[in-house]
Parts: sequence; structure tokens; C-alpha cells
Amino acid sequence: MPITPLARLDHWVFDMDGTLTVGVHDFPAIRRELAIPDDADILHHLETLPAAERESKHAWLLEHERELAMRSTAAVGAVALIRELCRRGYRLGILTRNAKALAHITLEAIGLEDCFAPHDVLGRDEAAPKPDPGGLEHFVARWSIAPERMVMVGDSHLDMACGRAAGTRTLLVNHVSPRALAQADHVFDDCRALLEHLQPAFR
Repeated sequence: MPITPLARLDHWVFDMDGTLTVGVHDFPAIRRELAIPDDADILHHLETLPAAERESKHAWLLEHERELAMRSTAAVGAVALIRELCRRGYRLGILTRNAKALAHITLEAIGLEDCFAPHDVLGRDEAAPKPDPGGLEHFVARWSIAPERMVMVGDSHLDMACGRAAGTRTLLVNHVSPRALAQADHVFDDCRALLEHLQPAFR
């Protein structure tokens, strides 16, 4: 069966930090502050802690990430890409391991809050953190489409693994991690290069 060109797929889900924004999270520093082992997934590790400690550390993480969200800057080409997809009527979603409220702050900071319906922004409290495919499965059901009609766009192996597990197309930007590359159907240097790829089909 022929592979559908990207431009003909009009349901796109984006990661946030490092994909639509310049990545600024210092994960080693966060792990040190929260006494999390170097090789542990931060969110998964927090869920293993006693309730009081878990809540305290989640509160610190939320405030730290809120400060970062308010200072967010758009990644190369991100605003132009999203604006063009939005203008053409594509259905757009956000699936982030950050909190939903902070995702909205970030979208406002980079000037894209009007391109995403509030209910199409999922954070770590609305869906199990990637690479769990639950968030993408939510979009598949909500939008009533087959998974292969959706594109998962991200910058990490977690995003690509999530897309693979959900059966969507996977598109990698802003990263050259071997783990991510191995799971990506499409790879572009950044969102600007992706938009340039799509534009001939838009004419």
C-alpha cells in the first residue's frame, strides 16, 4: 500500500518542550534537586515515592517548570509551521509530559495559544506520560480517525516510541539521538525544514 504523503495527513499532535520551543530544561539539575537517580525517569520515579514526599516534589517541579514556561521561546520555524497548518484547517493537538496549565502558558508565551483547542492539549495529568501511547489513543478516539492518519511530532525517543506504540506516523525534529532516529518515520532538522518540505504540496 502506498504511503500517504505528509501533507495529506491533517491530524497532527506535537510535543511541546524541545519541539515547539527551545529546550531549556536542565534534567540533571532537576534530578539533583529532587534526589532522583541519574538514570531514572523523573515522572516515573516520583510516582514510586510515599504520598507526602511525592506531593512535595511534584509541587517543586510544577513551580520550577512554571518559571520556565513563562520564559519560553519558539523553536526555529515552529510558529510559521503551526500557523500554516492552522490556517489550512489541520486538527492540531499537544501531548506533553509537562502539566496542561503550563502547556497553555507556553503556547501563550510563543504566540500560538489560538491554534490549539483547550481540550486538545493533554498534559501529564490527562494522559499517562509518554512513551505510554494513551494520549495518542485519546486523540485517535476523539478525532474518530485511524492511527495511521495521525502524525506524532517530537524531539525525543519518548515521542517516537509513543507514536510507534499508538500506530501513528512519527516525525522527529531538532534532534539526532540514535534512539529517536531508529523510531522515526520522518526526520527534519527543525520545524522550518518541515514546513519547506510541505509547502510544494500546499501550492
